[in-house]
Amino acid sequence: MMGPYRIGVDVGGTFTDVVCVGADGATLLAKAATTPDDQSRGVLDGLGVLASMLHITVAEMLEVTERLVHGTTVATNALLERRTARIGMITTEGHRDIIEMREGLKPERYDLRLPVPAPLVPRRLRLPLRERIRPDGTVETALDQASLDAAIETLKAEGVAGVAVCLLHAWRDPAHEQAAGAAVSAAMPGVYVTLSSDVLPQIKEFERFSTTVVNAAVGPIVAGYLARLETRLTEAGFHGPLFVILSHGGVAPVAEAARLAAGTALSGPAGGVAAGLALARAGLGDNLVTFDVGGTSTDVALIEGAEAALGRGRVVGGERIALESLDIVTLGAGGGSIAHVGAGGMMRVGPRSAGAVPGPACYGGGGQEPAVTDANLVLGYLDPDRFLGGARSLDRAAAEAAVDRLAGRLGLDRMACAAGIHALANVAMADGIRVATVRRGVDPRGFTLLSFGGAAGLHASAVARDLGMGRVAVPLLAAGLSAWGMLQTDLRYEVSRSLVGAAGLPDEPSIRALFAALEAAARARMAQWMAGDPAIRRSADMRYGEQVFEVGVPLDAVDWPAAGLPAALAEAFHARHEALFTYALRSEEVVLVTARVAAVGRLPPLPAPLLPDGPPAAPVTTRRAFVEGAMVDLPVFAFTALAPGQPVPGPAIVESDTTTVLLLPGDVARLDARGWLEVMVN
Repeated sequence: MMGPYRIGVDVGGTFTDVVCVGADGATLLAKAATTPDDQSRGVLDGLGVLASMLHITVAEMLEVTERLVHGTTVATNALLERRTARIGMITTEGHRDIIEMREGLKPERYDLRLPVPAPLVPRRLRLPLRERIRPDGTVETALDQASLDAAIETLKAEGVAGVAVCLLHAWRDPAHEQAAGAAVSAAMPGVYVTLSSDVLPQIKEFERFSTTVVNAAVGPIVAGYLARLETRLTEAGFHGPLFVILSHGGVAPVAEAARLAAGTALSGPAGGVAAGLALARAGLGDNLVTFDVGGTSTDVALIEGAEAALGRGRVVGGERIALESLDIVTLGAGGGSIAHVGAGGMMRVGPRSAGAVPGPACYGGGGQEPAVTDANLVLGYLDPDRFLGGARSLDRAAAEAAVDRLAGRLGLDRMACAAGIHALANVAMADGIRVATVRRGVDPRGFTLLSFGGAAGLHASAVARDLGMGRVAVPLLAAGLSAWGMLQTDLRYEVSRSLVGAAGLPDEPSIRALFAALEAAARARMAQWMAGDPAIRRSADMRYGEQVFEVGVPLDAVDWPAAGLPAALAEAFHARHEALFTYALRSEEVVLVTARVAAVGRLPPLPAPLLPDGPPAAPVTTRRAFVEGAMVDLPVFAFTALAPGQPVPGPAIVESDTTTVLLLPGDVARLDARGWLEVMVN
């Protein structure tokens, strides 16, 4: 591989994937164990493995690396494990319980025993500030300095690491929030201070307050991690730009990711969706279901018409984050998911995971309970001597012992227990895809299942059968596709503003002035990150006059220079409403609630070489494996040795150093010259 290099890094629950793309499009994947205590160590370990594969030093490699893009689970893990920073909150007097009342709704409204979610800020650290700005921007009560000083003294005494400033109607006029934030920063140097008017300047107090509190709670952790990573990379010899992929699928510089830390909550999974979009553009197909199976979870997203759905109001670790993000469904079923005896003596798989430490029993890290990877090894689907290309071996005896312990409790033999673990994992994965498709009115049978992640290839065919999907695609780089996808995305900065009070749509000059102001702000921020003219994407949250909830409406297809803009926006909303809910009420009043503009800075695209032609490959070996209730001899093909177009009928196994694909009876696989294995499921 020749430089300059572009490197993508995806930190997963078990492994840290590092993908390097050279100047000619040649691509390498390296893996290292994730280091949960400090993910930056695992990143440097992965870079070390990559450098050894290139036969150069890390410093030599990083010296000719023109950009590095990173996906992190630091914020996600902090929220899921409730290990966030100790923070305080300053809010308008009389409104400190908004984050606890949560709009009066519960995740499961009919579960009378559901415990009340514990807020990230205890009530005694939610401190009132005497001030009031009305929705029209007029000041009803001036900011009271004495109450602000009292709040700051309390926060100093409590030793908080972060402060969320959430004042009523700050979306309309941020002056009081800015004054309070400046006072806190001056009195408490080094404390992470975040303002709701910076994080989410729009209506709906709970969503704005909750998102800001999450940002304050994970901000010190994310900022500290990124600072350590930058230091380690600099010491290792990297002097290029470091970008972080955010939940909306775009990338941003480290400073922006640290400022908007809540926007990294879906950082890792967003890379997989970005990869799906890149493959759709490369010819895989416009309609895909991305199926990313890692060590701890499975992430599913829908790509329809070569576009990925964006949404707001994601809940991570029980906390609402109303920033725009890719619509990704995450479920607790991955290679590290632990099988156990559940209620009623029934076998259950997940959501508890063996993670990176101790890992599945076969990893030899001390794990005693059987994970999905252990079952796949016992069933013969994995080669214990070629795991990660032979870089490490799997302990088959430990996997068998773990499965045997569970089998004994269930009264099953070893193979039946392992097959049950595998089947239950398939069911959980298929159900996750139904949530992302069928429950949203989309028939998955017309989609291709894009299978990637370390464990997906062993489950994709069975999951596709369950869903009636006839086509599966497994990229050659499946085990590191999320890291590769991070290199396929662009810089993105989003800005929004709510417009409340007027009936119906504003007049044309007001609409143009609103979007022009947002566009100017977005362009100004993008100019700080890169030279050149960014692409501008417009959208709006709109609703009918009597509705409570808004619908996100893309406005890129609107003829913006043409006259009649209010009518064009109304028609875009009617069309979107009809597409989502099968009807439109064109005689009803349309209300524009929040205008949105995203500036997209295009980064240089990656070269994409085709696979060379060659003679058809023969099986490299055979392996005894459990298929349809019996042990049979399966032919094993080397992924990289297949000739483009060569048919491989199932049952069979296709494997590379980092990916294993199980073909079931009736499947026929062919390698596409553009870099993916196409499996026709029958």
